[in-house]
Amino acid sequence: MTEPPLSATGCPILHGPGFAARPEDAYRQLRAAGPVGWAEIAPDVHALVVTRYRAARDLLNDTGTYSKDARRWRALNEGKVPEDSPVRGLMEFRPNALYAEGERHARLRWSMDDCLARVSGHQLREITRRSAQTLISRVAARGRADVMSDFADTLPLYVFAELLGCPDEFSARLVLACQGVINAGPEAGQAAADLAALLGELAGLKRQQPGQDFTSWMLGHPARLDEEEVVYQLFTTVGAGTIPTAAWMGWALRLLLRDDAYAGNLASGTLTVRRALEKALWTKSPMANFSVHFAREDTTLHGCPIPAGVPVMISHAAANTDPELPPDLGYESRAHLAWSAGPHRCPAVSQATTIAQTGIETILDRLWDMELTIPDDQITHRHGPFHQCPVTLPVKFRPKPENGTSPSANTPAWR
Repeated sequence: MTEPPLSATGCPILHGPGFAARPEDAYRQLRAAGPVGWAEIAPDVHALVVTRYRAARDLLNDTGTYSKDARRWRALNEGKVPEDSPVRGLMEFRPNALYAEGERHARLRWSMDDCLARVSGHQLREITRRSAQTLISRVAARGRADVMSDFADTLPLYVFAELLGCPDEFSARLVLACQGVINAGPEAGQAAADLAALLGELAGLKRQQPGQDFTSWMLGHPARLDEEEVVYQLFTTVGAGTIPTAAWMGWALRLLLRDDAYAGNLASGTLTVRRALEKALWTKSPMANFSVHFAREDTTLHGCPIPAGVPVMISHAAANTDPELPPDLGYESRAHLAWSAGPHRCPAVSQATTIAQTGIETILDRLWDMELTIPDDQITHRHGPFHQCPVTLPVKFRPKPENGTSPSANTPAWR
């Protein structure tokens, strides 16, 4: 086995085409360094990365030792992180729940939890199904599609645009900005600024014309968020709820179309989709490396030194595939770290699950005879340290008429 190249400082590289092609090799290198190891996450930017499951859980639950406040990032404060670094878009401090702690975190999380609770599950399923059918109708007659670019990448963005109450002209801008931020490429900084500006415009519009939508609820919440807090609460909601959900759908669809444990059992329907979604969270965590923390003082984690002011990143992907996990744990267990853990655990698990499951059920219902047209070893990951997302998943199927249905109008083929 050829070892992947190391950075100039001698540590594994978690960015670029080499990492995208074989991320597991970088995680193997990191595990050799111990529960925590140094990695280059972008050119001239380094972080400590936690790859062991138990160490990751301990850190995520230790709010006394570790802070989420990115203003503690020493290298950034000292001007050592390039202005155009692609990781700044997701790692720099913003006034929202993701970077807050203590009373401020409780207040911002209260507003987030309350607004999410107002999203009707029935409404969310209907929005998702309708959006999915719109996307599927664009490719159904062709007999071929890329289920990433034609479907999974766009579906969550359409859903969130409607939940936020976006006018039609905002939706395309939302899609471009979100993808630019999460892809952590040269355009990430500008994309983050574009997304914040777009959400600021939306908040201003909703102050004048409130409606029954997530943006209006956030603006009117009794936590009394200021203008900046509203914008960046929406920023986190959109960023965390769209691109990771797209990746999750992509990996689950790969299992359903290719893996013998799932592909041969589509007749079991919803149960099979749920099982595939759970396995994907264990084996292909959509947010591969994130949950950045900073030690308040110099400390150690499972014997590894952790200097204050250094970004400590959880590798959800490596922790979920930690060889030290019990071999009989099983993919049905929900002890994985794909949603993170502790006080900053994802607040929208139910909503993301509804979007992913409804979207997958809808496309399997309509394009019931899809087949992947590339082998697994040609399914590559997108570049960047943060997410784990397939670039493309091309499929073929028999062309369907514009208003076509599954073989039985009463019983979809996958049920």
